[in-house]
Amino acid sequence: MDGSGSVEPSEILSLLAAVSYGIASMAMVFINKAILMKYAYSMTLLTVQQLATALLIHLGRVMGYTKSSSLNLATAKKLLPLSLFYNANVAFALASLKGVNIPMYIALKRLTPLAVLIAGFFSGKGRPQLQVSLSVLATALGVIIAALGDFSFDLFGYSMALTSVFFQTMYLMLVEKSSAEDGLSSVEIMLYNAILSLPFLLFLIIATAEFPQSLFLLFEKAHSFTFFLIFILSLVMGIVLNFTMFLCTIVNSALTTTIVGVLKGVGSTTLGFLLLGGVEVHALNVTGLIINTIGGVWYSYAKYQQKRRAPKKLTSDEEAHYKEKN
Repeated sequence: MDGSGSVEPSEILSLLAAVSYGIASMAMVFINKAILMKYAYSMTLLTVQQLATALLIHLGRVMGYTKSSSLNLATAKKLLPLSLFYNANVAFALASLKGVNIPMYIALKRLTPLAVLIAGFFSGKGRPQLQVSLSVLATALGVIIAALGDFSFDLFGYSMALTSVFFQTMYLMLVEKSSAEDGLSSVEIMLYNAILSLPFLLFLIIATAEFPQSLFLLFEKAHSFTFFLIFILSLVMGIVLNFTMFLCTIVNSALTTTIVGVLKGVGSTTLGFLLLGGVEVHALNVTGLIINTIGGVWYSYAKYQQKRRAPKKLTSDEEAHYKEKN
């Protein structure tokens, strides 16, 4: 790498990274839900997505379209926990989508800021501001109220979504740390993540008895043009989502990526009532989702205000640290 990891990204790049991640993340929820309605083998789907990612990046590097440093064992060892957390997050999220409707799935995933704040507290970042705490509590309260009015309540699906929240928090923090320490680009992290994921995923599809039935069903359904189109779209969007997520985390922060995820949930929740079905409208359900959404937007605003007030102090700290080192 040329040390670009230490260069402050432009405001335009930061904004494009955040917006791109938000659009890709929202689209991926619906694409995953659509394909899981036709093909229930989520682990096999994730394995094929990661294989396609590794092959595409390798092909791009061979043809000169993608620039990335050679793989090395030391970096791979550092990124192994990141890969495990990433795959655990996606695997549990896909398992959750099998039984949870999209609005409730979005509401549950919107608890990620709560997990980020808890993780930050235990890692020594201290107590969050009052507005941040209240907005997170409102988000959690909305989830509880919405769940009480969810007639399609699925305990397994809810458990999978909450487990996914935990792993998402861990891998976002690791992405931010890895980029800062090693200066890795989003493409390089994607390549390491895909390669490190494959042995783990292959073990899982065998251990869960998805293989070989999942492959037989995949070849059988590939004759359907609709299924084939959705499947290819899921592979492409899986790559796009990973790239935009890692890029957003690197040029902004894990917190920004979390905030974008919260905001895109507003659109996803609304569309979730209209597309793909599976949602029974109830006063408690709607009220809870509205409170959850308000809490998410409030949280994003509070963190934005906090970030606006922080730069001067952060800059002086960095300058002091620089002077000490030199």
